[in-house]
Amino acid sequence: MILQDVVIVLSLAFLAGFTDAIVGGGGLIQLPALLLFMPQYAIPSLLGTNKFAGFSGTVLASLKYHRLVKINYKLLLPGIISATLFSFLGAWLITLLDKELIKPIIFVLLVAVFIYTLLKKNIGQYNRQISYNNNSYLYSTLVGMVLGFYDGFFGPGTGSFLILIFVTLFGMEFLMASAHAKIINIATNVSALLFFVFSGNIIYKIAIPLAASNMLGAYLGAKIAFKKGNSFIRKFYLIIVLLLIFKFVYDWIK
Repeated sequence: MILQDVVIVLSLAFLAGFTDAIVGGGGLIQLPALLLFMPQYAIPSLLGTNKFAGFSGTVLASLKYHRLVKINYKLLLPGIISATLFSFLGAWLITLLDKELIKPIIFVLLVAVFIYTLLKKNIGQYNRQISYNNNSYLYSTLVGMVLGFYDGFFGPGTGSFLILIFVTLFGMEFLMASAHAKIINIATNVSALLFFVFSGNIIYKIAIPLAASNMLGAYLGAKIAFKKGNSFIRKFYLIIVLLLIFKFVYDWIK
């Protein structure tokens, strides 16, 4: 791989970390970059390398958010447990089922999410006062189950779906929702990352510099999200969801 390709891939990893720290969707940038510029490697190895770098950025972004935003770990704990378990289940089932079957459903959901967020101009601009109770912890468990399974089975848009759920279901503003989504996202990635580690499908000579670039982007992304606030995050969120929709359309027509 020539130096120019290395610079491009590392730059895109930085952009992926930056984007993912704010609203999710970093996988839309980083994984295609690896597939395009490193075709000499096996796809499972590129998937593992991407997961290693993305996970590193997500962890760093979570630590940054943890310093800036008060995280409700009591609310998150049921979701973290269920997300970890069901992410593994999703990763296992992908070997038995055709993920193409769920693409139309995800596409419709993304369009609905985009329209809903676009029309609801005040959504996520401030925290709604919601008293958490046993139902809240049940919802957290269900969110972890559904999104954990989805992330293990398919993946694209997991962070974006999580943010909207925390905004609508738990009454959080976008900044708070992004912070909580990152914690769940770590849980959904753990099982898949361990699989890639133990199966030897991580190219560490690429994964480590890629992770450093992703982490730098994640750090700056989380910092800017906090500085710019909810209005900026909402606009960024709409852009990423729209790009996800375009990607689905492109995959169908190509």
